[in-house]
Amino acid sequence: MEQEGSNQPSPAPSSPAPAGEGAHAGQPATQAAHGPTEAAPAPTAAAPNKDGKITIDDFMKVELRVGQVKFAERVKGTDKLLRLEVDIGTEVRQLVAGIALAYSPESLIGRKVVIVANLQPRKLRGIESNGMIVAASVGEDGKPVLAGFLEDVPVGAKLK
Repeated sequence: MEQEGSNQPSPAPSSPAPAGEGAHAGQPATQAAHGPTEAAPAPTAAAPNKDGKITIDDFMKVELRVGQVKFAERVKGTDKLLRLEVDIGTEVRQLVAGIALAYSPESLIGRKVVIVANLQPRKLRGIESNGMIVAASVGEDGKPVLAGFLEDVPVGAKLK
């Protein structure tokens, strides 16, 4: 195809498109130019809903477990963080939680809590945290209130 008023022919149809041309956000440029290949299949993850809701399949990926706090101490250099050792039935996990303004370390020993067990480890103040404790955020200041149970639930039980 030629542009009007130009004597130069346009590139041959078999010429590859420039890298990135026609790419969508999150799509590799090579897929935009050439389409999915066996080595790089089209993305299969669904786009997040506009209302922020996740699918049941997304929720099923989250592993919630009952744990029991075996040890707790304040993290030096911060008023908000506690280092916890939590028994989840199959192992004892170290967690770092921002609950020190609401809970003293001594008040947590023996307490059953809910943790997210399949998070990737993350370092907080140089301490590796291997999970996340589940708590509500209450009031304007977001005071943490730990999730718990009215009935006796065994350590390691999965929540669904």
